[in-house]
Amino acid sequence: MGAQKSIHAGNAKIDFNVDFTHKLCAALMFHPFRNAVGGSPLSLVIGSLCIKHPNLFGKSEKLDFLWDKGLCDSNILVTYRKPRPEWLSQHAFIMQHSVSPEMGIHGLPVDNFSRSVSGGVNLCRFSAGVDLSEPASSNWSSKTSVKFEHVRPVNDDGRSISRDLHGFPVTCSGGYHDSMVVLKQESRFAKANDCSFTRFSLQIEQGIPILSKWLIFNRFKFVASKGIRLGPAFFLTSLTGGSIVGDIAPYQAFSIGGQGSVRGYGEGAVGSGRSCLVANSELTLPLNPVLEGAVFLDCGSDLGSGRHVPGNPALRHGKPGTGLGLGYGLRFKSHLGHFQIDYAVNAFQQRTLYFGFSNVS
Repeated sequence: MGAQKSIHAGNAKIDFNVDFTHKLCAALMFHPFRNAVGGSPLSLVIGSLCIKHPNLFGKSEKLDFLWDKGLCDSNILVTYRKPRPEWLSQHAFIMQHSVSPEMGIHGLPVDNFSRSVSGGVNLCRFSAGVDLSEPASSNWSSKTSVKFEHVRPVNDDGRSISRDLHGFPVTCSGGYHDSMVVLKQESRFAKANDCSFTRFSLQIEQGIPILSKWLIFNRFKFVASKGIRLGPAFFLTSLTGGSIVGDIAPYQAFSIGGQGSVRGYGEGAVGSGRSCLVANSELTLPLNPVLEGAVFLDCGSDLGSGRHVPGNPALRHGKPGTGLGLGYGLRFKSHLGHFQIDYAVNAFQQRTLYFGFSNVS
């Protein structure tokens, strides 16, 4: 059940998307904020509000406002773009505020690591900065961003906390919040033809200690993927890895496990560490013009770095540090979107069913 509506107000366009169906599905998977269950009718609504103005001050300046609301998370994103010649870098001023459960690091694994439940830690983030997108050359593109970020952990009642349920700090500072200025460089490579594609992305982040109490760290992450057509079938494999050094808070560690990582495990249920390596392989075969079958194999590891995360949350929660998941699924394509269902088994013989839906615009 839901509703979608688009309204044109002068040059601006307003999109509403309100959805009630996810309430039932998500309630079967995890518990939302306690104060969200209590009483407000808005807690039953999942949806988004998007406002776009293509010519804010009469010189083709673009202003986008996006608000996404879930059962226990919300995200507000404001973007302002000023037009520049195509051969120059494009500037975007971005401001964002989000509140979401921190499941990857502080979530508690249950049911033989097939699910993760709330560990009572949620993150309230505010960031503001500028993105500089360089003109694409050949198959490469790059983007540089500088932003200020303020992170405040809160409990399920929305109150600021400095320690988790076991009394360990949840911030790097040891107080109720962390602040940092982050310089980020992202490079992407993409090449495709009728029979295959190759993609590679590299992200490097540097924390700049403008003030003595602000975080200083260096973090990198890469994703390499290759797709090859094998007759009517298509084989896709990818490798994801990264590492972080310096002063970090637990929530900055890499989490392993979940639908976008190692299927068969809950979010972060494999482990969390200063380093990680995750490999995914999937073979899809068309069953009819709109339906595909798939078999997959996922594996991941924290490379023994879980003990180097402040407070060692992975060891305290009994996470194994390595994980293997395999299974099969279906992919259904329509003009409304792509529907995906996966059935996965982890190394502890625990079975998990995943559902996914993505809009096609």
